[in-house]
Formats: sequence, structure tokens, C-alpha cells
Amino acid sequence: MRIIVGLGNPGKRYVQTRHNAGFWVVDQLSQRWNIRPNSRKFQAIVAEGHYLGEKIILAKPQTFMNLSGESVRKIVNYWNIDSENLLVIFDDFALPKGQIRLRSKGSSGGHKGVTSIIDMLGTDTFARLKIGIGPIPEHISAPDYVLTELKQTEIETYQEIISRSADAVEVWVNSGIDQAMNLYNYKKNEE
Repeated sequence: MRIIVGLGNPGKRYVQTRHNAGFWVVDQLSQRWNIRPNSRKFQAIVAEGHYLGEKIILAKPQTFMNLSGESVRKIVNYWNIDSENLLVIFDDFALPKGQIRLRSKGSSGGHKGVTSIIDMLGTDTFARLKIGIGPIPEHISAPDYVLTELKQTEIETYQEIISRSADAVEVWVNSGIDQAMNLYNYKKNEE
């Protein structure tokens, strides 16, 4: 069994903001695998289904980003999974736009949603997929940058990175984190 959690903020106001990149990937996976959200529980929108014979839980916490750990802890506890079967997907302004990076464990890198998950689970040994949204322009604060609604041209730019992120998640499910890192941890200019 695998649990895949995309981080973001609930509500129409945040739908097209960079901070919801994790939600976008979960939505893409839901469509690809035909695993539709079928419940609201554990302070999240949850979809349960199967992909290539593996039970999959897709979740979008509805706690707002900085409290994501509350929802993730409830999900992990309910299904009683080991942390290596959890993948958390989130935006990262330290990575250039168009780049993704997978890790098997580690610090939050200052991402408050990931900090909340580490604090609530009591471990940092879960896989994560970071989606590059950076760099932050000099004239704007980090919160304003991640919470500003994207222009249509920017949305089109992000569609490719979201699709590539979903591809990376499929490799993680099928072949594990090491294979996913080998295939997807590269810089955009190395393509």
C-alpha cells in the first residue's frame, strides 16, 4: 500500500497559486489512474483505489499548509503504514521552476507544511517530491509569491512539470525511491 499526499491550501482563492503544486500532482494522478476522490476524512480529501495491483491512497489535506501534519498523521495512523510507503509532494522555491527533486528523507528545508508533517509523525524518513517554483523575484515576499494567483501563461508552463512529477510518482510506486531519484533528479538544463 502507498499513500501519496499533495500539499496545498483549500478553497477557491488558492486553486491557481504556486503553493498548491502538490494538489495539482495528486489531481493529475487521480485522473491518470482513475482513482476519484471518494471521501472527506482525516481533515483531507481522500481517494482510494489501485494502480498496477497496488492499493493507493491519494490525499489532499484541507488543514491549510502549515498544519498539514495534523491530517497526514491521521491518514498514516489509520492505515498503519511504514513511513517509507508515504510520499509527500510540495512546492519548493529553492528549486528553479521546471525542476523536480525526490528525496527519501531529510529536513523540511524551511517548508512549513513539511515541518508540520515531520513534527506530527516524529520522523523525517518519508519520501518527498519537491516541485521547483523558484526563484522568488526580488520585489516580492515569499508568502506573497507562493500565494499569488498564476497568470494563464504561467499555468501552461507548470502543466509540463506537473506531468513530469506524476511520471516520477509512478516510478516511485513501481520501482522505489532510488530508481525515481536516478531518473528525475536532474537540472532542467541537463535535459
